[in-house]
Amino acid sequence: MIVDERFLTYLRSLEGQEIDYIAAIEKEALETYVPIIRKDTQTFMKFLMQTLRPEQILEVGTAVGFSALLMEAYDPADCQITTIENYPPRIARANFARAKKEACIHLIEGDAQEVLPTLTGSYDFIFMDAAKGQYPIFLPEIKRLMHSGSVLVTDNVLQDGDLIESHYAIERRNRTIHKRMREYLYSLTHDEDLVCSILPVGDGLAVCTMK
Repeated sequence: MIVDERFLTYLRSLEGQEIDYIAAIEKEALETYVPIIRKDTQTFMKFLMQTLRPEQILEVGTAVGFSALLMEAYDPADCQITTIENYPPRIARANFARAKKEACIHLIEGDAQEVLPTLTGSYDFIFMDAAKGQYPIFLPEIKRLMHSGSVLVTDNVLQDGDLIESHYAIERRNRTIHKRMREYLYSLTHDEDLVCSILPVGDGLAVCTMK
C-alpha cells in the first residue's frame, strides 16, 4: 500500500454512485479475483477523460474490459477505443456486448509486442496496464503512435512500494519485473520527447505527454 489505507477509505467514501453496468462488472471482477484498476485510479481516469476528451484511445491490456468501459463512459467525446489482450478475451467481449459498446470498442486479440507494430495513425490517449516486464519493449512502438499532446498513462508502476526497495530485498521471482520497471521509469523521465509525472495513485501511475 503506497498511501495510508485510512486516508483512502475516507476518499472513497466521498465517491458517488457508479454507472450500473460498470459497478456490476467491477463487483464480478473482485469476486473472481480478476485484477482491475483500483478505486482511486478509477477516479483519476474519469478526471482525465473529462479533461482531455480524447477521441482516439489505445489500451494495452484489456482483461475483462473494465478500464475500456470506464474510459468510454466518462469520455465526453465520441471516442473510439482500440484495446489489446493476449489471453482469450471472452469475458471482455461479453462485457462490451452487455454494455452495448461493441461499435466504439475494438478488441484485438494477440500479443501486444506483435500487435503494436501493425497499428497505424496516432492516439490521443494511451493506457498501459499489461505485462509489466514488457513495458520497456513496448515503449518505442507506443511513442510511434503518439502525436504532440498525446497522453500516456501507465498503471502499477510502483508495485505496492516494492520499487523503492533494493534489488536484493525483492523476492527472486519478482526481480526481473522490478529491474525492468525501474528501467521503464528512467526511460520515461529521461526521454527528451516526453514530460512525465509519477503519481502515488492506486499502485502508482506514470502520466506522460508528448511534447
